[in-house]
Formats: sequence, structure tokens, C-alpha cells
Amino acid sequence: MSIPSSNDDAPLQIRDWLTPRLLNWYVRHRRDLPWRANRDPYRIWVSEVMLQQTQVATVIDYFQRFLARFPTLTDLARADEQEVLHLWQGLGYYRRARDLLRTARLLVERHQGSFPADPAALMGLPGMGPYTRNAVLSQAFDLRLPILEANSERLLSRLFARRQSPRQSAARRWLWQAAETLLPSRQIGEFNQALMELGALVCTPTAPACGECPLASRCLARQSGHPEEYPGRAPAKEVTAVEEVAVVLRRADKVLLAQRPADASRWASLWEFPHIELAATESHEQAAQRLLLGLGVQARLGVELATIRHQVTRFRIRLVCFEADHLSGVAHSEFYQQVSWLLPEKLARYPVSSPQRRLVHRVAESGGQRHLF
Repeated sequence: MSIPSSNDDAPLQIRDWLTPRLLNWYVRHRRDLPWRANRDPYRIWVSEVMLQQTQVATVIDYFQRFLARFPTLTDLARADEQEVLHLWQGLGYYRRARDLLRTARLLVERHQGSFPADPAALMGLPGMGPYTRNAVLSQAFDLRLPILEANSERLLSRLFARRQSPRQSAARRWLWQAAETLLPSRQIGEFNQALMELGALVCTPTAPACGECPLASRCLARQSGHPEEYPGRAPAKEVTAVEEVAVVLRRADKVLLAQRPADASRWASLWEFPHIELAATESHEQAAQRLLLGLGVQARLGVELATIRHQVTRFRIRLVCFEADHLSGVAHSEFYQQVSWLLPEKLARYPVSSPQRRLVHRVAESGGQRHLF
């Protein structure tokens, strides 16, 4: 079936038609989410940062715990980074948490604990990109600022039959302009949330519920008969397999935990059982021995404790974990910020990455008990 071609004027042509339908749908179908309880910009900001790359159902409990511990911007600004990372543990993408803390401190320093209702005041702050800035300011202060994230970009691509992947710069520019053109003169925050909500609940990636959509009669992708084909997808990035090894080093009834560098590209400042990537032609056992030597200790390598598989961006990682018994030497590292000998029951106090958390649970459950060597 042929459909009308999409053009640059299309958003303007349907703006007055779209706004009341979208807002009326939102009033009836919006989810009751904790960050929607009021228009506090701090609460909205925390929720928007948590929701990046994370599903709503997962975020709710994290958000409530975080706000219970840091109820205001000033409370967060005074926080210790390790405590913030610990509360963030399991959400992943830990740079978000570090940027949240850094920006909170800058806002308190520059604006005496108030969240500024000025886009210029937020530019250049850590983690405060165009989407986050516009989402917070439009919802909290009703500023006429557009938003574009995964749900709204999919919805707009289908509404105007845009084939190009939103990852392509030209397509993304067009979608940002469309989102701005569609903005009404008031209720901006409600409008932006409605776009995201409709994309999340109705205009889903697969099997969109077009029969429930208030915009269906003007949706060009629906007219094509294959709305799920819009937008097109960018070529998938090649996934690289990576082999790593970790060692749970035991000394008497304690185990060694190490803190990653603050400038590490992954999991900065988090704690972990020491691990490294295998060199070419190196076995896991050989890599484990190299890791122990790098820690400055003599140790007897034991059995494999666990194998943990996970994926980070385009890397598919297999982490083989061994136990080892400390024989001699003072543990130190040129890579890690610090190392610490801990009782297994103390491990839960330290922020660790998701794959390492699985290993921490395994060790904590066994307590000081060693496996057979």
C-alpha cells in the first residue's frame, strides 16, 4: 500500500490535531510512578538519570531507596561517592551515578541548593545532556523544550513514516526538530511525558497496539500496514568475545577485594575480586598466576569457583573465577586504587559491578569455607 510521503512540514500540519488527543489519552492511561508525585526538579532529575538504559519496573525500588537516603539536592551533594555507588549497585552504567553526584555538588556550589530553571545554567554539567536537561526543565517548570529518547523517537518515526534509523545524525536532527515543532504552548511537561508514555505502552518496538493509539488515524506507518518496520535499524555492531579470569584470594578467614581506578573506563571506583583479561594463547590458569604475581603475592591456585557470562556494550565476556590460598607477600597493585582484606560477611558493604556481585554472593554464602584444592 502506498502512503503519503513524509515532509518537513508534516509535524506543523498535525500539531493542533495531535495535542488534545495525546494529552487526553495521557490523563486516562498514565502510570502512577513515584517521580510523578510532584514537580520537584530534583526528584525528576534523579528519575530521568536512573531511567537511562533501565526499565521503569527496575527503577522504582532504586528511586525510592535513593530518595529516602538523599531526599534533597543538598543531601546528595554532601554524600560520599562510595555510598552513592552502593545504592546504585545493580542499576549498571555507574558513570550515571558519579555524574549525578558531581552535578549535585556543582549545583549546590553555584545555586545554593536550588535547581535552576535555566537551560544555560545546566549546560556542560556532568551527565546533563540535551535530553536530560529538557526533560527535567519541561516537567518541573513547563519550559518549552523538546525531548527525544527511545520511545518518543520510535513513535515520531512511525507517525511520520521515517525509515532512517534514529542513530543516523540526519534522522536524529529531523526528529529533534519534529519534537520541537509539535510542542504546544502550555502543558509542555505533560506533553513530553505523554509522548514517552504512549511509546512505552502502546507504540512498542514489536507488535504495536495501533488499535489503542489515539494517533492511529494520522499515523503513516500504520497506513503502510507494517508499522513495526519503522524506523529502520542501524547495522548491528560486531560483538567481540573476551576471556577474563578473576581470583578470590583467601588469607586465613578473609578474602582480598580491590578498588578500581577512579578514571577507569569501566566500573570506575567500584570494588571487585581482582581480574584481568587473558593474553593471546594464555590459559585461564596461566592468567590467574600472572594476576597473582601482579598483586605481589605467592599463592596456591585452587579450583574454579564459578564462570560468569555477561555483556558490556559490544563485548561478550566470559569470566572464569578461581580460588587461591595466600602463602606469602604483602598484597599491592599498580592498577587498583587500594586493596583490602575482608571477612566474607563484610563484602556486601562495598559497591561492586553486576557480574562481580554474583561472585560476591557466592563467596559470602560460603563464608570462610574453602573449596578443595
